[in-house]
Amino acid sequence: MSWKTLDRHTPQFDSEAPPLIGAALKQKILNFVPRYETSLAALLPALHMAQETLGYLSDQALVEIARILDIPPSRVLDTASFYTHYWRKPRGRKVVMVCRSISCEVTGGREVLAECKRLLGIDEHETTPDGEYSLVTEECLAGCDHGPCMLVGEKLHKHVRPEQVKDILADPNNDRIDGPRSSLYDGLKTDGKKTETAE
Repeated sequence: MSWKTLDRHTPQFDSEAPPLIGAALKQKILNFVPRYETSLAALLPALHMAQETLGYLSDQALVEIARILDIPPSRVLDTASFYTHYWRKPRGRKVVMVCRSISCEVTGGREVLAECKRLLGIDEHETTPDGEYSLVTEECLAGCDHGPCMLVGEKLHKHVRPEQVKDILADPNNDRIDGPRSSLYDGLKTDGKKTETAE
């Protein structure tokens, strides 16, 4: 029997490649650092912002985030690989999350997931060939009194029935939230002060 070994010494990307994180995103990340006692504490929002901009978190992106926050790349990789909401490979333009908590399970969540798989032609953690959708499950979407639930992008769909999945997926606005988006990421000026948001 042979064991597969991993090369931990050779970079997994071209170190001479141009940076993925531009000046605007870098400044956005740095604006979060003063909110915390250490730069490590700003890692989670930094990963979210990078993923939102880049689509997924490549090795190069993780190294660049480590440099910006002045923390070891291994800490960044550990964090990005631990949480399910971070993507280490390209994902679809829209991510469909189907809740598998007990509340959604007993109200038909399994059937909703099966219908998503059938209509999209993919399994969990896969992406449609056109790059439009990725499908995952999540332990809880915090809508236990509205199950079964599925999240498309930032929009939570409640009381979903299998026969409704087709219409939800066909809706071009199925990932758009109805209310204003949080200003947490977008409402920061480059000087770190929060901008005024519309009421």
